[in-house]
Formats: sequence, structure tokens, C-alpha cells
Amino acid sequence: GEDGVVQAILNDLEIPFTGSKMSAASVGMDKLRTKLLWMGAGLSTPAFQWVSAKKPLQQEQLRVSFPMMVKPTHEGSSIGMRKVYNWDELVAAIEYAQGFDEEILLEQWVTGREFTGAVLGYKALPLIELKTTHDFYDFEAKYQSNDTQYLCPVELPDGVEASLQELVLEAFDVIGAKDWGRVDLMLDEQMQPWLIEINLVPGMTDHSLVPMAARQHGLDFPELVQSIAELGLKG
Repeated sequence: GEDGVVQAILNDLEIPFTGSKMSAASVGMDKLRTKLLWMGAGLSTPAFQWVSAKKPLQQEQLRVSFPMMVKPTHEGSSIGMRKVYNWDELVAAIEYAQGFDEEILLEQWVTGREFTGAVLGYKALPLIELKTTHDFYDFEAKYQSNDTQYLCPVELPDGVEASLQELVLEAFDVIGAKDWGRVDLMLDEQMQPWLIEINLVPGMTDHSLVPMAARQHGLDFPELVQSIAELGLKG
């Protein structure tokens, strides 16, 4: 249900469902179009360019500097992603990523702290900081590693968390999202925030990030599920 297809079917059948409508869900699953919308709205997101079978990359056309992240445009869970430091690694990473998606995003690497901001209704929940010993928060760090840290509440100077929460809500609204979801962002060494991705159907186990933020906000898991269901019934 992440790419909007299920939402479109349910909408056509007039069956209520939780979360965003088809249009926002389809954009949110597309890393490239998400970034284009954010950029058009004047929100900060790392420099990027994209390549595809119809738009192959030549070395002289490269506009993003190393290091950078190579991402399949329509994948989740960090699948197909690699951090690269030179042209040869970039070529190999693009070939690897194209095993998952024809369209590939090249994104400027941001050095700093990684956060995720959950949204519930019209509120931004407490931020969670993600810390990993890996080069980045990859599939293994998300699902297999025992040393990945999730810090909530976060340690930030006065006012910084509130400003990041405002950015999360704005990024959420620009995509046309509703009810609930999650926005991933980086805070670089100069305290400049950078929007990375949006997730409109995030994990909902009792170990997932949205329930973790909800607990810090004072909602246990059943209360969170009830809140999301009630938002969906409001249409």
C-alpha cells in the first residue's frame, strides 16, 4: 500500500482507509519527485541528480560531489542504496541500484546527525535521533544490527527541536500527506537541516519508530492505533 495503488482501489470502492490518499502516497514513494516538490517549495534538501536507462550518466555531466548516496527512486528500507566516494564506485553502485529500479537518484552526502519526525493528525510527535556504527542507516542497521541506537527524547539546543518539527510538518503538507507518517532529515555540522525522505506507510510494530515517538508523546500502542483509525474514518 505504499505506492498509492491500494488507496486508489479502496477509494473507488468507497471503503475508508487510514493515511494519505493515492496522489500523496504515489509521490511519497518516489524519492525524486518528493525532492522536486520540496525544492519547488523552497525547503532544504541535499543537492541531487538522477539517471535512468533513457538518461545515462557521463562523467563530465556529474553535478553532485563525492561522497554521495546512490538510491533506487522507488524502493524503501534502504534497499539498493550505496554510499560512494569516486567515479568507479558510482558506476558500480548505479548498476547495482538499477537491479531494483530503472530510475536512480544521486544525492549529496550530508555529514551530521540523523533524525526522524513522526506526524499524527496535525501534530509533529517528538523527534527520534538514529545512531548507527554503519556508514549510514542501511538495511542491516535498520533490521539486523543490535547496536543501532534510537534516542527519544533527543538532546538539542532550546528551540531547535521545535523548528525541526515545524519543518517536518511543512514537508508533510507539501506532499499532500494526511493523518500520519514520518519524515527523515539530517542536521549538518552547521546546524542546517536537510530533508531526506518521507514515509507515508511506516512500520507499525511495537518496536517501530512512530510508536516510539507516540510513547514519548504519551500515547501507548493501542491509543496510537485508535487515533490513526479515527483519523481515517474522518476522511
